[in-house]
Amino acid sequence: MPFKINISTKDGKTWKLESESESIVGKALGEKIQGSDISADLAGYEFHIAGASDIAGFPHKETEEGPQLRGVLLTKGWGMHKRPRKEGKKPVGTPKGFRKRKTCRGKVISEKTVQINLILEKSGSKTLAEIFPEQNKAKEPEKKEEALAETPTEAPKEKPEPTPEPTQEAPKEKSPEPEPAPKPTPEPEPSPEKPEPEPNPEPVKEEKKE
Repeated sequence: MPFKINISTKDGKTWKLESESESIVGKALGEKIQGSDISADLAGYEFHIAGASDIAGFPHKETEEGPQLRGVLLTKGWGMHKRPRKEGKKPVGTPKGFRKRKTCRGKVISEKTVQINLILEKSGSKTLAEIFPEQNKAKEPEKKEEALAETPTEAPKEKPEPTPEPTQEAPKEKSPEPEPAPKPTPEPEPSPEKPEPEPNPEPVKEEKKE
């Protein structure tokens, strides 16, 4: 796996490159390395190894020996953040005697190291801008402004004339309908006469025989 190398200069600029050179393996943090050990284009350069990290993101610690992973008890300082990374939170104070165990690697660079940070100590015959012309290009926003200036301006579009709305005819008044003639009321039929009751015959009294 190639090493991802970041070269920092005094003017604050960072140059990036990848190298598969095996001569980097075995170097330790704090040591100096020649540019020719990294790439033939960097002949005459001299760098200082400032830091590194492995494939899992664990950093190398300069005070630990070897390339192995280790759990180290840390106090304030390296690897300890006094303030939370998220904005908007209040600062968190560390109590007295507080320690935390962190996983890190030793200071020796191995095959599992992925990223290496270098600081420029001595320059060579060529400048870094000549060695890395792709990273020395102008910013893209300036090109976009030039492209906008070259594009011809379009003529303003004519607004379509409004079409006249169709006039609505006034509703015709409906003629009043004739009222229906009243129906003739039927004459009441004469009620049938009730028959008169017949008089009851008086009972005949029988005379008693003496």
